[in-house]
Amino acid sequence: MPNPLLDSSSPAELADLGQVVEKQVELQTFSGLIEVLDADLSSLTPEQVPQEWRQTPVAIRLKFGWVDRSRRFPALEGRVVARVPAVCQRCLGPMQLTLDEDLKLLLAGADEAASVEGATGDHDVWEIDGATIRPLDILEETLIMALPLSALHQPGEGCDATEDAVPAVSDERIRPFAGLRSTMSERQIEDETDT
Repeated sequence: MPNPLLDSSSPAELADLGQVVEKQVELQTFSGLIEVLDADLSSLTPEQVPQEWRQTPVAIRLKFGWVDRSRRFPALEGRVVARVPAVCQRCLGPMQLTLDEDLKLLLAGADEAASVEGATGDHDVWEIDGATIRPLDILEETLIMALPLSALHQPGEGCDATEDAVPAVSDERIRPFAGLRSTMSERQIEDETDT
């Protein structure tokens, strides 16, 4: 049986079919995402890396259709949810991230980008490279883009309590040039005494 996530089809064909995909796949289905996560987890000891994390389920719900009545702009709506391992950049320990992304995309080629203006409604434009797409590629790119630049435990969820605390706000103003006047005055006095 063909896998609608892996099959390459034109966006128009998927929209005409009203293709719906509700599926649960393993995280290892997304090889590019696995590479990114592997690189992050390489700083942990083998004991800290969660066992069988690649088999973690990823929930997918997708529906293809048209944005406009004239059927010029195919769209993809749905949601992808995954729990992925990460390294906290505060304590450098293991943690779990939940990636929960809603998709509301208008699928357009590079040459169509200008004509899409105004037709998108509340859809984001997802520029496609060729005549066909693989839904899995869109999902994988969405998950990679959802990864934070610096993963951090939420307060109370893993790092030491002192590090989890919200930093105190100082009443002291930062004045980067405050010492400049005194330094210039000191140098001027030194110059005058040297002459």
